[in-house]
Amino acid sequence: MTKYLISFPSEAMVLTEEQLAAASVDSHAVIEEAKAAGVYVFGGGINESVASVLVSADGAVSDRIYPGSRLNGGFAVLELPTREDAVKWAAKLARACGCAQELREFMYDPAS
Repeated sequence: MTKYLISFPSEAMVLTEEQLAAASVDSHAVIEEAKAAGVYVFGGGINESVASVLVSADGAVSDRIYPGSRLNGGFAVLELPTREDAVKWAAKLARACGCAQELREFMYDPAS
């Protein structure tokens, strides 16, 4: 089976406090559904209060990350048999979160 990344940037969550509370409950329900279906791998939200850093091969740390690589918001990694299944799960999360979701497919890696 293939692993898929379903995600959204934090800017996409244009919700009132009440809507955000409902989205939290609804999205956690979808995650529980994915766990019960045996397709959940990992998920969460990026802690935007902690700065990203770039770490080089010698262990040097820089606060300058790659241009255009800012990552924020929330995500889920699901392992699914088809892209069509991934689209269905992304739609469930879009409804629950109140915003469209980006869908990406991980390349196959026999070592993972």
